Amino acid sequence: MVTTPPNAARPLDGITVVSVEQAVAAPFCTRQLADLGARVVKVERPGEGDFARHFDRRVAGASSHFVWVNRSKESLALDLKAPGAAEVMHRLIAKADVFVQNLAPGAAARLGYGAAELQTRHPRLIVCDISGYGSDGPYRDRKAYDLLIQSESGFVSVTGSEDEPAKAGAAIADIAAGMYAYTSILSALLLRERTGRGSHIDVSMLESLCEWMGHPLYYAYQGAPPPPRSGAAHATIYPYGPFVAGDGNTVMVGLQNEREWRVFCAAVLQTPGLADDERFADNERRSANRQALRALIQSCFAALSSAEVRDRLEGAQIAYADVNDLHDVWRHPQLAARDRWAEVDTPNGPVPALKPPGVNDSFDYRIAAVPAVGQHTEAILRELELPPGAAAASSSPRNPE
Repeated sequence: MVTTPPNAARPLDGITVVSVEQAVAAPFCTRQLADLGARVVKVERPGEGDFARHFDRRVAGASSHFVWVNRSKESLALDLKAPGAAEVMHRLIAKADVFVQNLAPGAAARLGYGAAELQTRHPRLIVCDISGYGSDGPYRDRKAYDLLIQSESGFVSVTGSEDEPAKAGAAIADIAAGMYAYTSILSALLLRERTGRGSHIDVSMLESLCEWMGHPLYYAYQGAPPPPRSGAAHATIYPYGPFVAGDGNTVMVGLQNEREWRVFCAAVLQTPGLADDERFADNERRSANRQALRALIQSCFAALSSAEVRDRLEGAQIAYADVNDLHDVWRHPQLAARDRWAEVDTPNGPVPALKPPGVNDSFDYRIAAVPAVGQHTEAILRELELPPGAAAASSSPRNPE
């Protein structure tokens, strides 16, 4: 197991990020920056805060979305339309290295926090705008949420069963945009070290998820038929998917090449001659004839328990996996063995938190508390040499989304 020296410097120690953020995409981006040591000041509506705080109460009374993407941040409660809010924001941004926002299209610029205006004031500032469709083009003013982008990107069209399309079970469009924003900001920080100037980064959820759709897009190149929806099975590689053993449990099996196909026939199915059946002679033919091949595999597996199937696969060095539910993942033995769980404080008490991927022997990631709305407002105002009332809410009921 990789070990790290105590109190080692983190890559983004000394970097300050100001984020006018909500929901998932921008908060997920800035949480990654906080994990690496950046100070992240999250600007929220007074009282209500980020609306994602109220999606559910599953984590000790707090929102599962919010706890996931908002640890290690400071919360500044500020009505962006209130008198004096602009002075708070500009003083805060003047001390920042990065400004991130994912308000509704055009809202940041209308409030005076567009990239052009901010970079005129602060040439070293890195400005990252995250939106559904980007800052220009015919869709620029459309509101966008994760499911809508999963649909627009073609993801839903290739996901699900033959009878019905399906969305992903996680917010993959938000996650994709958040990760591209995160890596783009890291790149911009490196570039600033060489040039002395900041950057404007324009990340769209659509372009982020379309990048992840690269394989199916090319598979359907120049009007070719797209990959069929195939449930939990791979759409174009076979056998690669779920198979039910005789005890009713499912084992996920994955074959990647012709050598593995021959080993699978001989050692797992114990029918070596099947490898030479013309219907299954290569992956393209196995995929085309998957129903016939599936029946043969299921006939073999029906006589075995799931443990026996796994033993045969293990002996043949064929890739496989258990089909875990989320409770299984909480107690996954590999995560426990690698010490991948930490504890994070929330306004309602401590909860477990998964450590960031990518164990580094030079530093430990920062995993600090999830803030309450406005928890750090007074301290931040003192730092900016402003009176406590400078962030008071105006009569405006909400900031723009």
